[in-house]
Amino acid sequence: MFHAYPFLAGFALVESLTSSAAIAVYLLILLVLVAALAATLLIRDTSAKASSDTKADAEAEKNAAPTERFCMLSAIDRKKGDFGHTSYDRSVTAESFCEDFRHFAASKLKLYYDIEDIRRFVAGLAVSKLVILQGMSGTGKTSLAYAFGAFTDNPAAVIPVQPMWKERTDLLGYYNEFTKRFNETLLLQKMYEANLSRDMYVTVLDEMNIARVEYYFAEFLSLLELPNPEEREIDVVSDRWENDPEQLKNGRLRLPDNMWFIGTANNDDSTFAISDKVYDRAMILNLESKCERFAARPTEKKPISAAQFRALFEAASLEYGVSRRNRKRLEEFDRYLTEHFHVTFGNRISGQIRRYVSAYVSCGGTELFALDDILAKKVIRKLETQNPVYLRHAADDLLTFLDELFGADKMPLCKEAIRRLQRNA
Repeated sequence: MFHAYPFLAGFALVESLTSSAAIAVYLLILLVLVAALAATLLIRDTSAKASSDTKADAEAEKNAAPTERFCMLSAIDRKKGDFGHTSYDRSVTAESFCEDFRHFAASKLKLYYDIEDIRRFVAGLAVSKLVILQGMSGTGKTSLAYAFGAFTDNPAAVIPVQPMWKERTDLLGYYNEFTKRFNETLLLQKMYEANLSRDMYVTVLDEMNIARVEYYFAEFLSLLELPNPEEREIDVVSDRWENDPEQLKNGRLRLPDNMWFIGTANNDDSTFAISDKVYDRAMILNLESKCERFAARPTEKKPISAAQFRALFEAASLEYGVSRRNRKRLEEFDRYLTEHFHVTFGNRISGQIRRYVSAYVSCGGTELFALDDILAKKVIRKLETQNPVYLRHAADDLLTFLDELFGADKMPLCKEAIRRLQRNA
């Protein structure tokens, strides 16, 4: 509001001056007042415009949805078509596959493995979608998984596990409310891609027990137990956007049936012990020493589809089942463990034994060695929970029983596992 008080003051000043001087002073006062009024009006207009612009920007930001919240997955959709190979060598057998893999790793990658370790590894993949490679650092655990991806012409995805991991978002990623984008991990991208492919996919959880596996991998463990692969869907986000990737159904993605997880584990003071829940569901391979160099024949890659790989070992289960004699031995062994240690095989381990023996034999190994291997890892290991004093005294009787049941010079892996438990008790 314009006030007259400045003018009255001006007139009072004018009365004390001469006529020309009074006019000059009055005009100067008037000029200052006009300038002040103009500045006030300009400030008000600018403030109102800025406020209006801010509200408009906020409203526009609120209404504008991001083009894509899954940039990488949407990019995979835009590639169209299937990923991976279109044809595979149908003449491959389980035994030739193992032999070729060993020679490929040696000739192309300079990685040397004993044929028994290759057979164990491939047979383990035939039994479970989770294989754990244990051993000292430098024995080639991560390299074995990497070599398998190279051999099948589909490079393995190596995921370094972090000590602070506790939940599945550490593996899959999370939605960022600030950027309005989903932070997509390498595993999420590989899972999405695998659902469009027939190839075998291998994901390496490197140093998997540097965090608690049963925490960050819990949902995967549960899903892999479901008999129907189509029901293995994992939550990625809790809502649905119209422009979400095609395979993301109501925020859920199918865990691909052609993906295997290979965990590498070191057993030292910096890591966590792997729980029974994980061990029971996984196949275990101990890499305890390096293999000596050998003359490897030049061998090329051998792409294989997941369906073809499964078919090899489904046929093996019919051709190389556990013999009647060894089935009776297993029953007697189970009764002995139940009576003396209150430990039993259980349905899960019994099924794993049957599948592992047939797979291992089809890879070129022997039935008794396969039994020795899986019993040492799956059954004898359970004796770790026994009373140390009782175990120390009962171990000798158990060793004698194994000799009587399988033969004096048989089952070396089980016997060594028992002696190790006896020493540590």
